[in-house]
Amino acid sequence: MAPADDLAFAVETPPFKPLPQKAPDVWVERRADGTILIGSNHPSGEGPRSIGHLLAEKAAAHPDRPYIRQREPGHGPWREVSYGEAKRAADGIAQWLLDRGLGADDAVMVLSANSIEHALTMLGCYTAGVPVAPISPAYSLISADHAKLKHCYAMVRPKVVFAQNAAMFARAFETLRALDPGLIFVSVDGGDGSLPLSVLTATAPTAAVAAALDTVDHATTGKYLFTSGSTGMPKAVPQTHGMFAGVIAGQEGLRGEEEADPDLVPEALEWMPWSHISAGNIGFNSVLWSGGILHLDEGKPIPGMFETTIKNLYEVSPIVFGSAPVAFGMLAEAMEHDETLRRAFFKNLRYMGYGGATLSNDVYTRMQALAVAETGLRIPLVTMYGATETQGITVVHWPTERVGLIGLPLPGITLKLVPNGAKLEVRVKGPTVTRGYHNDAERSAAAFDEEGFYKLGDAARFIDPEDPSQGLVFDGRVTEDFKLDSGTWVSVGTLRPDLVAACTPYVFDAVIAGQDKPFAAALIWPAPATLAGLGPDPLAALAGILKERIAAFNATAGGSSRRIGRFILLTEPPSIDAGEITDKGYVNQRATLERRHALVDGLFAEPPGPGVVQV
Repeated sequence: MAPADDLAFAVETPPFKPLPQKAPDVWVERRADGTILIGSNHPSGEGPRSIGHLLAEKAAAHPDRPYIRQREPGHGPWREVSYGEAKRAADGIAQWLLDRGLGADDAVMVLSANSIEHALTMLGCYTAGVPVAPISPAYSLISADHAKLKHCYAMVRPKVVFAQNAAMFARAFETLRALDPGLIFVSVDGGDGSLPLSVLTATAPTAAVAAALDTVDHATTGKYLFTSGSTGMPKAVPQTHGMFAGVIAGQEGLRGEEEADPDLVPEALEWMPWSHISAGNIGFNSVLWSGGILHLDEGKPIPGMFETTIKNLYEVSPIVFGSAPVAFGMLAEAMEHDETLRRAFFKNLRYMGYGGATLSNDVYTRMQALAVAETGLRIPLVTMYGATETQGITVVHWPTERVGLIGLPLPGITLKLVPNGAKLEVRVKGPTVTRGYHNDAERSAAAFDEEGFYKLGDAARFIDPEDPSQGLVFDGRVTEDFKLDSGTWVSVGTLRPDLVAACTPYVFDAVIAGQDKPFAAALIWPAPATLAGLGPDPLAALAGILKERIAAFNATAGGSSRRIGRFILLTEPPSIDAGEITDKGYVNQRATLERRHALVDGLFAEPPGPGVVQV
C-alpha cells in the first residue's frame, strides 16, 4: 500500500495535459572501461529530401495559407507571406543567384535578424543549392571592431550579402566592402549602393531552378552556422539538408498514435535568432514541416523588450511555446498579474520547451501553478539538447516534474558517455551531426574520437543508472568544473543555475569562480528591473538582500562544493565583443572569468577587494 503522503500527492496534484509523443524505450550497452552507449528503440520517421523540396510540397498543398507573419514597425499590424508567395519569391531569388553563377561552393551571408525577407533569402538559397550563412546581428551592430564579422566573412567568402535595412548596416557594409569591393549587397530598401530584394524576387524562374533543386539531397550543405566563439573566434559549421532532415525524422519517430486534426493549423511565436540552431534550424524547419504559421516576435526576454512578446501573446496562442529559461521567469511574472494574458497563453498550448540553460525549480513551479489555475491541468515542460555541430540530439518526450533533464536520444542518434574524472562526457553519432568544420581540417579531426563520435565537451548523468529510461540530466561543461584547494570538485553547471534561482528575481545571471581556492565565489549581474525600487543606493541595498539569500542557500546546500563564500556585483554588462554573452542572452563562464580576472583576484584576496561581499 502506498504511503499516505504519496496518496495525498496523487489526489492533490493535477495530472499533466497529454503529451502526444511516445514513451521512453531505449537500448543500453555498457563497456568494461565504464563507457555507456545509449539509443532509442523507436525507429526514425519520415523526413524531407531537403528544405527546398519541403517548401515546394507545402506550397503545392496550401498555396494560400499564411506562412510567416511579422508586425510593421512600432508594433503595427501583421504583414504576411503565404506558402505560395514564399515559394514564388524563393524561386525568383534562386534564379537570380543561378544567373550570377553561384553554386554549392559559394555562400550568401545574412547580417540582419529574423524577418520575412530573411526567410525568403534563406529559402531561395535552399532552392538554388547555395549555402546561406546567417550571422549574429550583434557582430555588425554592437561590435566596436567588427572582428567577428570580418572573421565570418573570411571563413565562408560570400559573394552576396543581405541585410534588412541598408542604413542600419551601413557601417558593416563599409567594413565588408573594404575586404572585397566586388561583393554584391542586397537590402529591402535598396539603400547604400545595395540592390532592392524586390529585384531578386521578381526574377522570372526558368527550368534552371527545378534543375538546381533536383541536385539537392541529404549530402548538400544548406547553411553555415557559426559557433558562439566562447573559446576563440567562431567556427563555421556546415549544416547539410540531411542534418535538417535527421531532426525532423527523429521527432516523427516519437510522434504519438493519435490522429492529427486536419483543420488545426499550428501557430508558433518565435524570437530566438536564426543565427543559431534552435530557431534557425529546428524551429523554422518544424513549422514548415507541419504546414504551420510562424509569427516573428520582435520582443526579447530583457527589460523594455519583453513587453512586445506579451502584446503578441494576446493575439497569438501557440500550440508549443519555446524560449530561453529567462523568458519563462518573465512570462510567469507577467501572467501572475494578468489573467487575460494567462488565458490567451494557455488557450491552445500543448507543451512548453526551454533550452540553452537549466530552468530553475522556482520558475517551473510558478508556470505549473498558472497552468493549473487556467486549465486545471499541468502542462508538460520539455527540452531538447544539442549543439551547433549536432543539431538536436536528445529530447524530453514525456511529462516529467524534473527540471535539468536533457532527455533521451532521438531515434537514429547514438550517445556515448565516456568516463572523464568523476563525470560522464557526452559524445554523439548520427544523421544530425556535422562532418566537420568548414576549411579547418585540424579542428575537425580533433572534434571526433576514434569511433567517429563528436565530442561535445558536456557531461551528463542518469537520474537512475539502474533505469536509464528515466532520462539523462545535464551535468555541466567538463571544462568549466574545477577543484577547490581541498580537492573537492565544484560542478558549475548545477551550482550556477541553482544560485541564480535562489536569488530570483534580483539576479540576471552569475558566474562561479574558485579554482584551487578554499571556497567558491560568484560574480553576479543584477536584474536591472529590480534595482529601481531599492532606494537611493540600490547596489548597497541589493548586496544586503543577496547576502541574506545566499546565506540561506548555503545553509541547505550541503558540502563546500555547493556553498558561496563571497560575491561581487557587476555593474558593466557582459560584453558581446569579448564573448561574455551571446545574442540569445547566454553568459559564457570561461570568457567572463578571463576578462574580469582582476575582480576574480579581489574575491579571494585578504583582505577582499573593493565591492566584495562576504557571506
